Amino acid sequence: MKLGVNIDHVATLRQARKGIEPDPVHAAVLCEMAGADGITVHLRADRRHIQERDVELLKKTVATRLNIEMSAASEMVEVAAAVQPWQVTLVPEKPNEVTTEGGLDVVLNAALLRQVVSRLRGHNIRVSIFIDPSTENVRAVHKVGAQAVEINTNAYAVARSETERREALRAVEEAVRLAGKLDLAVLAGHALNYRNVAPISRIDMIEELNIGHAIIARAVFVGLERAVAEMKALIA
Repeated sequence: MKLGVNIDHVATLRQARKGIEPDPVHAAVLCEMAGADGITVHLRADRRHIQERDVELLKKTVATRLNIEMSAASEMVEVAAAVQPWQVTLVPEKPNEVTTEGGLDVVLNAALLRQVVSRLRGHNIRVSIFIDPSTENVRAVHKVGAQAVEINTNAYAVARSETERREALRAVEEAVRLAGKLDLAVLAGHALNYRNVAPISRIDMIEELNIGHAIIARAVFVGLERAVAEMKALIA
């Protein structure tokens, strides 16, 4: 199973002082050296952490695969068309949220997403859509023409009881199975960490996990390369 490392919080620390350190590009290089199979960043409308200059430099630097998370807003589509990352992951976005709060409602936004997906694919960019684990949304992702889907694992990760955890894991598994039948590439992520990642990593049809906060938090104590290598070993 592949590991995509989200390095947003390296930029969060930099932006706390509006300076130049730590550099997300440097972080991306270290992550790849430690075994990361891809680098993920979220370019938000408010530019609270990752900046356009970051994605431009990352495009030139990342040797694996650059995945840019962004909303389906026309401004973001223009940025993606200019940078041309390997993949764009379309996500919902609220101005005051601390982090992405849930998956994109593909059924409700099907008309817009069909246009956005077509535009991005026209630039040879693979398109993934971040959704909550429901078969309805998986089918909608397929219908709007995206090539991949990322399943939101938050409900599983924050479950307070074993029963809730099993139910959430089952929902993820059902969504993954359907996505596989529809020939969608399947990714998963959100709130995964070193303690809860193993059951998700054992789901066969998931090709990649995107993990950020847990790895950057661990890196504070053991260094970024070790933090990435430890996560890579857990999901291998």
